[in-house]
Amino acid sequence: MSVQLATLSNGFRIVTEHMPGLQSTALGIWVTAGGRHERPEQNGIAHFLEHMAFKGTATRSALQIAEAIEDVGGYINAYTSREVTAYYARVLEADTGLALDVISDILLNPVFDASEIEVERGVILQEIGQAHDTPDDVIFDWLQAEAYPGQAMGRTILGETANIRRFGREDLAGFVTEHYGPDQMILSAAGAVDHDTLVRAAEKLFGGLPARKAAPADPASFAGGEARHDKALEQAHLALAFESSGYRDPQFYTAQVYAIALGGGMSSRLFQEIREKRGLCYTIFAQNGAYADTGMTTIYAGTSGDQIGALADLTIDEMKRAAEDMSPEEVARARAQMKAGLLMGLESPASRAERIARMVQIWGKVPELSETVARIDSVTTGDVRALAETLAEKAPAAMALYGPVSDAPTLAQVQARRAA
Repeated sequence: MSVQLATLSNGFRIVTEHMPGLQSTALGIWVTAGGRHERPEQNGIAHFLEHMAFKGTATRSALQIAEAIEDVGGYINAYTSREVTAYYARVLEADTGLALDVISDILLNPVFDASEIEVERGVILQEIGQAHDTPDDVIFDWLQAEAYPGQAMGRTILGETANIRRFGREDLAGFVTEHYGPDQMILSAAGAVDHDTLVRAAEKLFGGLPARKAAPADPASFAGGEARHDKALEQAHLALAFESSGYRDPQFYTAQVYAIALGGGMSSRLFQEIREKRGLCYTIFAQNGAYADTGMTTIYAGTSGDQIGALADLTIDEMKRAAEDMSPEEVARARAQMKAGLLMGLESPASRAERIARMVQIWGKVPELSETVARIDSVTTGDVRALAETLAEKAPAAMALYGPVSDAPTLAQVQARRAA
């Protein structure tokens, strides 16, 4: 595999990874502009803008955008996260230039037609409604809001309904002007791609954009708190979050290994103790999410209203026990799961394109896979136990509850059990 990185004079970056034997290319543009880059009155606009990207340009209608890619058997899509908005496509090798032309067109020449804005406004409002009707979706928005109250990092990606109802063309165009400068965009491609050809094409399409520095996002500060929404549902949903490492923190890999060992699979502690032995739930898991300057280790479970107290107590007990007796075998298994997930995922050119784009955004370069694997392998049992102690007893916490949760413990009670 061969990774190459180039930077145009205006700061626009191109990163590629050639994968011999493939006949297709995955490529896209990753923009360092997501939910955390919005001001309060802009909440939801990054996601709204992503929707509008496919609704027409100065040279193509919405239908022509879709047909241009699908006529050659490819696909095109986009997503918005808290730190990134991505626009990407997968096509055969011969159609790489076409895919880049379409993606550059939707980014550089959007028309933001008033009628299309109204259509997508309705679509997004339906999306918000669907999320509110999905307990194991909306609970994580509430958890994020409690973890980072009054901050962009804590606001929902979909946005507040009132904002979505009033956004217009000027709002969308203004966000593009603020956050879609050349130094905020990375063109990434993997598969049957020729680096020099792609750089020349990028120079023609993006080289004329004026260079400018973007304002940094406001720093995130994990505060913690409790959201409790009592409702007559079949299940009580519980989500706990503990302040953890950002992806530039040396403890990042330790936090990932810990989350896998605690609740990342069927052999994990939470799954074995709470589901397999006690039968208290169907779904329970732990995961570690990281951002540029902060992170969260999150635990989620769903159970009956009369069992949620026992489930919460057992969860804290398992976290505390992990600090005392997490075994080398468990840590080795978690490391193996993490490495396998990474390496298996990178058999896909789309996954590789996303990885190298994110590595450039985070580090300004693409570390060798061997370096990443070595960092995972360097995590020791002692490292995991030390982090487990911090998360079980000292780290700030947030909690969200949804469903028949009148008998669920409060965050203060959870904290007391952590301290016991």
